[in-house]
Formats: sequence, C-alpha cells, structure tokens
Amino acid sequence: MDNLKDKLNVLFEKEEIQKRIGEVAEKIDEDYKGKEILVISVLKGAIFFTVDLVMKMKTPIVLETIQVSSYQGTQSTGNIIMKKDLDSDISGKDVLIVEDIVDTGYTLKYLKEYLQTLNPKSIKIAVLLDKKERRKTKIDIDYTCFEIENKFVVGYGFDVDEKGRNIPFIGTLEE
Repeated sequence: MDNLKDKLNVLFEKEEIQKRIGEVAEKIDEDYKGKEILVISVLKGAIFFTVDLVMKMKTPIVLETIQVSSYQGTQSTGNIIMKKDLDSDISGKDVLIVEDIVDTGYTLKYLKEYLQTLNPKSIKIAVLLDKKERRKTKIDIDYTCFEIENKFVVGYGFDVDEKGRNIPFIGTLEE
C-alpha cells in the first residue's frame, strides 16, 4: 500500500471532522449534564474519534476500551470476535459506546447486548460514520457525526489491513 494517502479521494477534511465532533460533544454534554459517563472506545479504529470527542466534552468521563472485530481487509466476515474485554465493572454506570463506523449493525448490536448483561444504568452509542444503506439489523445510534454512502473509508482511524489509520482526513479508496 505504498502512497496510500495519494490513492484516496477526500471525503471529510480534518477541520470538518473536528467541527462536527465538537457539535456532537456539545449534544452529549447537554444530555449528560451533572453526570459522569463511562466511555467505552471500540478498538482500534475508534480511538482517534474517542480522544477527540472526550477532549471536546465538559462532562466527566472514565475511559475504557474493548476490542471486537468482524472485518478482514475491506470486507466484513460476519463473524464477531471479542479480542479484548473490559477491564472494569460497568454495573450501575451511564455508558457511552464510541465506535468509528456502523454499517451492517451486527457488531454494535452484539456489543450493546453483551454490555447490557453487565447491568449498566444506561447505554448510548456515538459513531463517527454511519452507512445506513448497509444496515442489516436494527440498532439505535444516539449520536452520529456523518452519514456516508456504502464506500470503504481510510484515514482518521480507519484502515485497510492495519495501514492508513494516521492519515489526518477520511477518504475513499479510488476504484
């Protein structure tokens, strides 16, 4: 993947991403006023979004990570694998799952159902990108930065075979 950055068509520039994350952070702050949130970042891709989101929030947070995967290369395998579980108890806490993208919805549905078995007070979901046309299962997303077409994205945490996560914008692979 030499010169991956040069093979991308820019979808969202860095400044546009940051502006929209700021707007979503304000909405989360309104919804959680006077509370503390346990933010669960879904590794690896969502870590970039999570860091920028919580840095813009005023609401007190505790940060956790979890890692699940259904992707290999540019395709979802449909099989969800838990690679890293939580390190702390979420029972009785207000939980915000932060994910980079939702397409079929299977991974987030699995994750939300799993976390509900751990007895949190509430669970909400924030996603950077939403591919609604790919949805195969019902999952409610509480906070969405951008809706996109069914295209494979790279940059700002999104990768192709673990490459390209540190590209500062979000782009689509040239066809």
